[in-house]
Amino acid sequence: MKKDTKAEISENLNGEHKNASSKIDAIKELIFGENIQEYNEEFEALKKDILHKKNELQELISSVESELLQSIDSLSTDINIRVTELENTVNDKLDDLGDKKADRKLLSELFIKLGEKIAE
Repeated sequence: MKKDTKAEISENLNGEHKNASSKIDAIKELIFGENIQEYNEEFEALKKDILHKKNELQELISSVESELLQSIDSLSTDINIRVTELENTVNDKLDDLGDKKADRKLLSELFIKLGEKIAE
């Protein structure tokens, strides 16, 4: 008998709980009725708009990211070309200087030999 009583009590409590919440919902509906529906519709519209804007922003971010990566690649290639050109120019100048110094050295040797021949 105790088991049956406990079951009845829990059913009554559950039933009362369900009835109480449905009563509260009914009171809310009476008081706020149309306003809540309007608010829900507005919130849904705002949600859709926000999601749409979010998707647009993500697409824009992706587009800008790909453009930036492409620009960085292009700039990197341009810089590499310019650095290579500068290296070649510097190497050419160093070769010219080396040749000029060799010529001076050769000239000095020739002048020494010429001086020795004159001295004889």
